[in-house]
Amino acid sequence: MTSFVPPVRARRRTAALALVLCAGVTAGLTACAGEDPDQGTNGVGRLTGPEIEKKAQAAADSADAVRLAGTLVSKGGTYKIDMKLKNKGGAGSVTSKNSTFELLRIGDVLYLKAGAGFWDHDDDKHAGGTAAGKLDDKYVKVPEDDPTYKQLRGFTDKKVLLDGLLTLHGKVGKGDRDEVRGTRSIRILGGQGEGGALDVSLEGTPFPLSFARGGGGGVITLTDWGEDFALTAPAEDETVDYGQQLPKSS
Repeated sequence: MTSFVPPVRARRRTAALALVLCAGVTAGLTACAGEDPDQGTNGVGRLTGPEIEKKAQAAADSADAVRLAGTLVSKGGTYKIDMKLKNKGGAGSVTSKNSTFELLRIGDVLYLKAGAGFWDHDDDKHAGGTAAGKLDDKYVKVPEDDPTYKQLRGFTDKKVLLDGLLTLHGKVGKGDRDEVRGTRSIRILGGQGEGGALDVSLEGTPFPLSFARGGGGGVITLTDWGEDFALTAPAEDETVDYGQQLPKSS
């Protein structure tokens, strides 16, 4: 006997099946008709790549503070950085293959702290040993006319570091939507990725969340946007004012 399903009931079953398939096949995606991928977001996902880049840069410039952490590859060397920055200073650490040092800047006053191994210099072991013993694990005030002052200050300068790290090269296009540390995001790409990739928040202010430098140049995460932190000068017994050009480091 041929079964017969009333048309109304059949339509209901068909609609229910479609909903189940849609939910199962596209969980977390936006392929089902009528679903807006930007619903509940800040709306920057609807913009073009260059427009998103402009929004992200404006958000970064407007923030009073940020934390940058990750890896940079430059001239064959790999460096790990972890810096907390704000408009009038910053603090954190930089690690290379051979050494780790800490930086602290309050206004124009810059301190460098490192272990004895950082200050050892093979070309002049006597002078290097003297310096190493004096400067070991102390906050050394870097003279502003020292050749390394400008370079080291750059690691503690919010604008300089962000401008240098968040620049996409080539034609800027849009990539996929994703999540970065639980925050919905959209990726924009420079030169289809060869010129860098920037993940921008789709929630609240469109802050940059992560940046991958082109050519395997490292990945930096950006967190704690707008979260203030204290910058406190080290105690006098922890500080050395070298008073002249710093000795060469290893």
